[in-house]
Amino acid sequence: MMHYSTHDLNDTIVALATPTGVGAIGVIRLSGKQAIEIADQVFPAKKLSEQPTHTLHFGTIRDSENRIIDEVVVSLFKGPKSYTGEDVVEVSCHGSNYIIQQLIQLFIDRGARLAQPGEYTLRAFLNGRMDLSQAEAVADLIASSSEAAHDLALRQMRGGFSDEIQQLRQQLLDFASLIELELDFSEEDVEFANREELHKLVVKIKTLLRSLLQSFQLGNAIKQGVNTVIAGRPNAGKSTLLNALLNEERAIVSDIAGTTRDTIEETLNIEGIQFRIIDTAGIREAQDQIEAIGVEKTMEKIEQSSILVYVFDAANTPPADVRTDLANLYRPGLHLLVVANKMDRNPYAKAKDFLDPTTADQHTWVPVSALNRMNIGYLKELLYQSVVDEKVKLDSTIVSNARHYAALQQAYESLDTVQKGLDSGITSDFIAMDIRRGLAYLGEITGEVSTDDLLGNIFGRFCIGK
Repeated sequence: MMHYSTHDLNDTIVALATPTGVGAIGVIRLSGKQAIEIADQVFPAKKLSEQPTHTLHFGTIRDSENRIIDEVVVSLFKGPKSYTGEDVVEVSCHGSNYIIQQLIQLFIDRGARLAQPGEYTLRAFLNGRMDLSQAEAVADLIASSSEAAHDLALRQMRGGFSDEIQQLRQQLLDFASLIELELDFSEEDVEFANREELHKLVVKIKTLLRSLLQSFQLGNAIKQGVNTVIAGRPNAGKSTLLNALLNEERAIVSDIAGTTRDTIEETLNIEGIQFRIIDTAGIREAQDQIEAIGVEKTMEKIEQSSILVYVFDAANTPPADVRTDLANLYRPGLHLLVVANKMDRNPYAKAKDFLDPTTADQHTWVPVSALNRMNIGYLKELLYQSVVDEKVKLDSTIVSNARHYAALQQAYESLDTVQKGLDSGITSDFIAMDIRRGLAYLGEITGEVSTDDLLGNIFGRFCIGK
């Protein structure tokens, strides 16, 4: 966990802002009171301190013996109109590790220090350039690998999520102030806060918090991908189905039972949501030691998954075997799609022939022919809907951060206590205390309530140059 002292935050910091490795350019970022002064010492082409903000300057960077290290473009951002709110200089140099290290060392020799992970964004937060949920969205934005993850992070970075929370906090704060005012006039027995209106507000906020909490699973899915396992008996056509979903020949396909000995992971993107597809070894009594390991891994992967695509050969699998497999594999909370494969060989196979009528409503029946690509589009649609339908729409406010989730959960519980207190006629001092607790948890999300440990934990997860 990172700890940032006031002294540290007064330092001028330097770091590589672009990924490490050889590339066309590397961008080195300086931020702090001495950023422009330090850059001026090694960039003789122009006096940067006399140049206007938000300008680009071409020239050479030279060491203490006046030797040219590289030709660069310097970007100048004078505070407070910069990413961190401080003076920022970004040096775009050639993407050689040797040149980058030489330049960084040059800046350190002249008074800068290496930035800690997330320190640029921490300074942006502390200087009021963004709030805490926006700052965390920066990390999500850097890590986003799908369109939906990108849109979600961008929306949070622009403050959509925190705006909603701040409005709720303000309404609660108003009531808390009125109740505490009542406590000051306790001897006069006056009531400034309308209990009925407070009750309505608490119920309204609880309803919104509940929907935000329910959105967490979808938000996390958009960021991380939905764990989806393809499982079934050997030779059911799992690998052919995976190839059909991915529209490429990726998995090993063979007529020999038990070909897939281990798990194969792929990423399938459906309308912006990533599905982490895991193709597994067959489920059956293992014939040899290698396959025994594969079957064990299959069961482990199913335990960790959100969606299970169970595949069986509709032409050759006895209904009793399908029912046995489903009974062994199903668990509450697992979304299960039953894929009847090779329907071209048995076009009259129906769900009622294979599914146990007492549990049929727990499963979604999907007839396909993976080899002929029949109904693959429908299967993709069902995968997408299984994530979206039961949760929230993609364009609503989504909680995708585990810290937010924990704070929202605690805020919900505090407000639940407020509601129960109002229902039972508890004294005003206890109601005020419970409201304050709820306000504190909501404030943790946007940074109005924060601690050094909390900040260190959040910004310590960032990459160095951010």
